[in-house]
Amino acid sequence: MQFDLSDLRLFVAVAEERKLTRAAARQHLSLAAASARIRALEAQAGLPLLLREARGVRLTPPGEAFLHHARAILRQVDGLRADLQEYGGGLRGHLRIFANTTAVSDILPAILPRVLAGNPRINVELQEKPNADIAQGVLEGRADIGIVSSRVDTLGLEAVHFSTDQLVLTTAAGHRFARRKRVEFAEVLDCDLIGMYSGSTLQAFLTEVSENLGKPMQVRVRVNSFDAVCRIVATGVGVGVVPESAARRNQAALGIALVELADPWRVRERYALVRDVAGLPAAGLALLDALRDYDPSRPAPRAGRRGAPRPARRDRA
Repeated sequence: MQFDLSDLRLFVAVAEERKLTRAAARQHLSLAAASARIRALEAQAGLPLLLREARGVRLTPPGEAFLHHARAILRQVDGLRADLQEYGGGLRGHLRIFANTTAVSDILPAILPRVLAGNPRINVELQEKPNADIAQGVLEGRADIGIVSSRVDTLGLEAVHFSTDQLVLTTAAGHRFARRKRVEFAEVLDCDLIGMYSGSTLQAFLTEVSENLGKPMQVRVRVNSFDAVCRIVATGVGVGVVPESAARRNQAALGIALVELADPWRVRERYALVRDVAGLPAAGLALLDALRDYDPSRPAPRAGRRGAPRPARRDRA
């Protein structure tokens, strides 16, 4: 199909306004010119994209598909324009990362200062995504690196293993589970829970587990970090499920108890997903290096620490 960006913007406007006259005015076109452009798109597609009705237009199923792709193309063009403006201002690179809750909340805040210090003209765009969306985003080129936990389809991407952790139950010292060595998550569902915010990938995972058990979670408080979960758990108003690394970081100061979960999904292998390790820019290799060196028991490295990245190991998932 032969079309330009003006055609795509016009079609999106028609889909949103549901009237060709308003869409034409929005795009600063005459009604005749807008109508001719839409007819040309339909002729090239060989399918009707709009249904003309007395009160306006609505999309056909092929029109819905065209709208989806038109919006995606326009988003990419806007991203390209923004990136080029940054390069014009002296930027040398842009590293896009999709990651799960643990990586966004705990891991990357600890290691990104080191990566940025060694690459002062690199920008980083970090987005939290569900594990499945992370792999898909890397595969489609919307992210350069994805950080996921185990039990996710890596879609044939290169997977660099960098850490193993497990989820644990945290409770106040006087809670009835505090003296237990292990507990089933199904038992935990009888308690009030301190959970992460609703968009958290960990919270979404635990919600799915609880639904499969047929027992919905009783989330009493939602917060935006694992440290906040631990602080509220320490007051005794509920229990929480967090990575062991985060729980141990807070255990001594808060006096909370850590109880092992008996469920096999508690163990979380962490991977960095990339399309091709060898094709990563220097900042991407530096990030992989920093991920492999990540130790949650250590304080975050100072921003002035520098060093050339080691060659990245290659593991296949």
